[in-house]
Amino acid sequence: MIALNKPLRGPDETDVVAEATTKKLGHTILFSHEVRSTNQWAKHLAKLGAAEGTITVADTQKRGRGRLGREWVSPEGGLWFSVILRPRLSAQEATKLVFVAGLTVAEVLKEQYDLPVETKWPNDTLVLGRKICGVLCEASTSGGHVDFVVIGFGLNANFLVRDDLPVNLQNTSTSLQDELGKRVNVEKLFHCLIGKLGDLYSLFLSKGFLPILEGWKKHAGFIGQRIVVTDSDQKTAGLALDVDAEGMLLLKTEDGLIHRVSVGDASFK
Repeated sequence: MIALNKPLRGPDETDVVAEATTKKLGHTILFSHEVRSTNQWAKHLAKLGAAEGTITVADTQKRGRGRLGREWVSPEGGLWFSVILRPRLSAQEATKLVFVAGLTVAEVLKEQYDLPVETKWPNDTLVLGRKICGVLCEASTSGGHVDFVVIGFGLNANFLVRDDLPVNLQNTSTSLQDELGKRVNVEKLFHCLIGKLGDLYSLFLSKGFLPILEGWKKHAGFIGQRIVVTDSDQKTAGLALDVDAEGMLLLKTEDGLIHRVSVGDASFK
């Protein structure tokens, strides 16, 4: 939980609880004990004109979501927050921000806790094969260009998976407390993530996607492994060859064909 020294209220009448952590991001941080979804809250604020860098944070989410509308279980002790961005990008380029977010998480967890982190296409961060963080990017576009992007982070921090996640998630998930054997300073972790995100976002805008992709792939242990990609009800097995300059997964199937996959969830075969 983010430590604060003032009463907190719900998202309809929330106090501004922190000042700038970077020049671009975190100038306005809004906190609530419980919301339906920090992404939903941030999108609402963005439509009302909230500035780039506005962040919504909650102790818990009643209707947290992952990709493809899946439920994201969000117990107390996790770090659940969303960031509003307003990049001057085409809609296609904006999809690559998911890699900026994924690299942010991987680098912070490695730097702060020396964990053996892995990035998994397209939006997860793993520790020893178990998900510790997911990212959800949602964009509003008009005329092929971006009005705003909301990036949601769901990081399993100060709780034990066996106690706080459903049984069906316990074999595939982990938390910082599980991995480190202790609780962490979540407020410090939050500010490290926002600082890193600001740096990598600036790098992306100034130098393009390739430096981000190169950093992301340094943690991508799934490359060179046999995986299964699920898109809706269709599953495709193959060898993960690479992620290309457009962020697409290159998958070589048993018939020798190489597929460029833009949408789907990857899991180990």
